[in-house]
Amino acid sequence: MLRVITANLNGIRSAAKKGFFEWFGEQKADVLCVQEIKCSQDDMTPEFLAPHDFTGYFQHAVKKGYSGAGVYSRHEPDDVIIGFGSEEFDPEGRYVETRYGNLSVISVYVPSGSSGEERQAAKYRFMDEFMPHLAELKREREVIVCGDVNIVHKEIDIKNWKGNQKNSGCLPEERAWLTSLFDDVGYVDVFRTLDPRPEQYTWWSNRGQAYAKNVGWRIDYQIATPGIAHKAKKTSIFKDIKFSDHAPLTIDYDYKVKK
Repeated sequence: MLRVITANLNGIRSAAKKGFFEWFGEQKADVLCVQEIKCSQDDMTPEFLAPHDFTGYFQHAVKKGYSGAGVYSRHEPDDVIIGFGSEEFDPEGRYVETRYGNLSVISVYVPSGSSGEERQAAKYRFMDEFMPHLAELKREREVIVCGDVNIVHKEIDIKNWKGNQKNSGCLPEERAWLTSLFDDVGYVDVFRTLDPRPEQYTWWSNRGQAYAKNVGWRIDYQIATPGIAHKAKKTSIFKDIKFSDHAPLTIDYDYKVKK
């Protein structure tokens, strides 16, 4: 069994103080993908670099206290790729890929466009660059893309559908991009193949009582090529402890990493 977890930490130091690494040590995971670590290389403690006999691989943002992505791996990867070759977005720390034989596990942090038009435009540029990269990878290997995609796909994936139609993360152009990734490129929204229930969210605004009332968005995904997606057996969203404004998403695959 291959257990893969993805979690946006909204600051690795903050999540650590809330018990994230203790929780992680109890999960029997093989791979943990993290996003928004908001931590430079110089600030990485031994706990952050190699917890519980895992090895961490990271892409830090050039801008201090911003973005950042990483993969913790129990098994030594055959290869680690930092960044996807984007002149604009690699300096923001948004992509780490670990390879095990014919399988790639990727941690990605898609930009948010919620701060204004400039960042929304950047988000669209990221999407335009990232789609061909994913299409090319799919032609070569099995892929599990883990991360904060900052987009809900369908009405079932957000509590307040009508009220968010003009907000970043729920815009028609963004949702169409995900539809194209699934329908045209051929990737699979793995969580949805296992759990068709409504009100399964991974992010909640810090405003009001959004978390307590489960007024959420499902914007954290494991998106996979069909071969490995069909091996997915079990999924869960962990909400018992609030490590950040996102909840960790776990999926078990009937797949063995070749050592």
